[in-house]
Amino acid sequence: MSPDPRPGLRPDPRPEPVIRLGYGTNGLTDLRLDDALALLADLGYDGVGLTLDHMHLDPLAPDLATRTRHVAQRLATLGLEVTVETGARYVLDPRRKHGPSLLDPDPGGRAARTRLLITAVQVAADLGAHAVHCFSGITPAATPTDTAWKLLEESLTPVLDAAATAGIPLAIEPEPGHLLATLADFHHLRRTLGDPDPQFLGLTLDIGHCQCLEAAGPADCVRDAAPWLRHVQIEDMRRGVHEHLPFGHGEIDFPPVLEALAGTGYQGLTVVELPRHSHAGPELARASIEFLRTKGAPAC
Repeated sequence: MSPDPRPGLRPDPRPEPVIRLGYGTNGLTDLRLDDALALLADLGYDGVGLTLDHMHLDPLAPDLATRTRHVAQRLATLGLEVTVETGARYVLDPRRKHGPSLLDPDPGGRAARTRLLITAVQVAADLGAHAVHCFSGITPAATPTDTAWKLLEESLTPVLDAAATAGIPLAIEPEPGHLLATLADFHHLRRTLGDPDPQFLGLTLDIGHCQCLEAAGPADCVRDAAPWLRHVQIEDMRRGVHEHLPFGHGEIDFPPVLEALAGTGYQGLTVVELPRHSHAGPELARASIEFLRTKGAPAC
């Protein structure tokens, strides 16, 4: 038997830190889904952030279960992991971006968004996804803030019940301009809901949003959010400007962020989020993984 290279010490049983990189299909909308998945696998991505939308696994079209099985088989064949994202711009209303939201003044609108998220939970379960991503929506005009938080609580409760039943975490994202805009708002929601199990109410942390809006820097945000991390999105951004930018076009210092992320033990996907760059999606997918690996994202 070979001697222990560190006499007197037991081997460290902890696995080496890894960051599982993905790319969001909302940045590949000019590609068929099968082609987008093949591209990401060829480039070396570990997974995909799959936005349910009319061009990629439409959640409202017929035969969803059959189409979901096809995607699950495709993911398995390519060796890709998946998180389900629900930020499609016009999937529910062709005239209102991201409408209706969980805060919509119309109860029927709120119910439609809740149903979509419950459908997303079922799709995620069928795909073996890490989590389902969502966000609160913008507070409608003339809606008091206290009322908006109450509407969010009521709208999310059936989704959380579905998530717990399916064993799929719901990962809500702080989004600039929304009711739930910051990490502090996420913790307010947790308290409002009675501090649910973080296995079923977790957090989508967008690294660019941390740079844009949070008082703490992105690396500190990662460490602060670690117990609740269920999904991570990543891109470059500038302070005070909510614009998703390709890497190197903003102000974020990425090595400390990636080091902090690897140190959390987070096991989900870290998904490149460039929803306004589909026109250059294949090239940016290639450049993004190369950038993140050179900046210190440890490979699986």
